[in-house]
Amino acid sequence: MGRVVAAAVYSQGHKVTDISLDEGVQWSRKPGHFVWVGLHDPGPAELTNLQRQYDLHELALEDALQRHTRPKLETFGDALFLVLYSPIRVDGELDFVETQLFAGSGYVISARYGESAPYSQVRQRCEARPLLLEHGEDFVLYALLSFVLENYRPMLDEYHRELEEIEGDVFQRSLTQADIERIQDLRRDLLRLRRNTGPLAEICQELQRLDFPFIEKIMHPYFRDLAIHVDRLLEDLTVLREMADHAIEVGLLLESSRQSITQRKFAAWAAILAFPTAVAGIYGMNFRHMPELTWEFGYLGVLGLIGTGCVTLYLSFKHSGWL
Repeated sequence: MGRVVAAAVYSQGHKVTDISLDEGVQWSRKPGHFVWVGLHDPGPAELTNLQRQYDLHELALEDALQRHTRPKLETFGDALFLVLYSPIRVDGELDFVETQLFAGSGYVISARYGESAPYSQVRQRCEARPLLLEHGEDFVLYALLSFVLENYRPMLDEYHRELEEIEGDVFQRSLTQADIERIQDLRRDLLRLRRNTGPLAEICQELQRLDFPFIEKIMHPYFRDLAIHVDRLLEDLTVLREMADHAIEVGLLLESSRQSITQRKFAAWAAILAFPTAVAGIYGMNFRHMPELTWEFGYLGVLGLIGTGCVTLYLSFKHSGWL
């Protein structure tokens, strides 16, 4: 069972009175008045009641009952039905709260499903700006859309900080399995954010073109401003996804470089150790007639040769950067 967060009548930019759901339709038909109803987790009974009162289209009600559709704007005669999603993070996991908006001449109905930032903040802002609230339903629609978009900005800033931390870690140490999984989770979250943000640009552009009785032309620049804001969000999402891809690419390149350095060191030490092994192998063949075999200083001479050769090889590899 849902609950009514707020239901009130407005006229000339000011709140007239609070009302019950059953009183709304009468007020919505009075010239110069409109009803703003806010619901939280409404059930089929509440939505069916609203459909009967405000003559909502049956397809809009069907979509509202199904839920979990993509963000969209649909028109039914002189009425609008919008589906929006606000991002939230619960225990570090990205989730989305669905909001449905019904708007027509004389009424705006918002239905929020889940625990996102309450729309009471939007109502307070609108009531504090009577000159704009005087425009009526279209300004309330703009304010609700703007509030949904505001929820994306802190989320993107949070992801930006996380990606910057990961980029810093990549240069300090090798990528672990946990790091790669975290980056992949971030990439998936960014893709989900983009999937729910992209349609908002189309919605804002469509609202600029609609010729509805309750949408005044003076409000078109406000919806255009929302479209610009959405474009910026999409650009930032693209940058963040590139940062995630870049973190993986840089991590792989650095890991390859570290492995190459290690392999060069192993190769250099193997070459140094190969020299005394080769000399010792030659003099370990046990032939009777070998040069310097009976020389009094032969043992010391071979040790000196081995030492000189190893030091020479070490200095050569050190100079070339292999050690």
